[in-house]
Amino acid sequence: MTLPPAIFLMGPTASGKTDLALWLARQLPCEIISVDSALVYRGLDIGSAKPDASELAICPHHLIDILDPAEPYSAACFRHDALQLMQEITARGRLPLLVGGTMMYFRVLLYGMSEVPNASTDIRRQILDEAGQFGWHHLHRQLQLVDPVSASRIHPNDPQRLQRALEVYRSTGISMTEWRQREQQQQQAFPYRVRQVALAPEPRSVLHRRIAQRFEHMLQQGFEQEVRALFARPDLHADLPAIRAVGYRQMWAYLAGEYDYATMRDKGIAATRQLAKRQLTWLRGWQDLHWLSPADAAGQHPDSRERLRNEFLQLVNQHINRHL
Repeated sequence: MTLPPAIFLMGPTASGKTDLALWLARQLPCEIISVDSALVYRGLDIGSAKPDASELAICPHHLIDILDPAEPYSAACFRHDALQLMQEITARGRLPLLVGGTMMYFRVLLYGMSEVPNASTDIRRQILDEAGQFGWHHLHRQLQLVDPVSASRIHPNDPQRLQRALEVYRSTGISMTEWRQREQQQQQAFPYRVRQVALAPEPRSVLHRRIAQRFEHMLQQGFEQEVRALFARPDLHADLPAIRAVGYRQMWAYLAGEYDYATMRDKGIAATRQLAKRQLTWLRGWQDLHWLSPADAAGQHPDSRERLRNEFLQLVNQHINRHL
């Protein structure tokens, strides 16, 4: 109870996290730390749904526009930066409000990074060869046999995380789940008393509708022109983390001539839905989480929006008051 308070506001993409966080910033002295792997990059504005200048003026935001798209940014970098910022915000007598949908960042912030060894080039090549021959669903079934917990969390269409989980097991004989358990036992306690809140619209069709509407809005705002400017840079390519971000990856492929505009639109919406599904899968396995699941989390109905805001404010005030 002597630890300072902090708030985590998590949820799938397009669930309304930014709107709710900005409203809270009008009610309480808090500062927002972005927990989003795309918002750290300058020039990734429209496709990442980055808060605009008027929204940023409402409340101080951190970890937005801190890197060029050519630079890498890891979960370990995020943990270092976020902990330092939280300490500074607390010292100013304000509340750290961490908002986003990059669940790996939240997990690493809470528990730290594991010392999982890197796989050898041979093991990595072997996995990729198997994926090319048999498909990622075949490898996902292999993961279910050796690490069912990770397999339940990793979608068969998420090759990057699936490959990493198999690399860990084949390199060490120890599952990713066991590495994480060891990690949690060894890590120093997180130096904040945190209230974790997840925003998830119900029914799921509400979220799907918001995703499609937001992607269409991005296209109307000039998303293609934004990515064309990135595409024209000789130092950027499709394998960079910034360009692999959902939406940007599909627009980049369209500009490279891999498919037409209509296909890009459909793939962009589908990829965003898949991202939301993965985020919800992470959250369903999260501990000590309070769900906010209004019928209309998008706020299309004023009464629904007001109920959502009041419930969130009540949760935050209860958490703060327990610290006093």
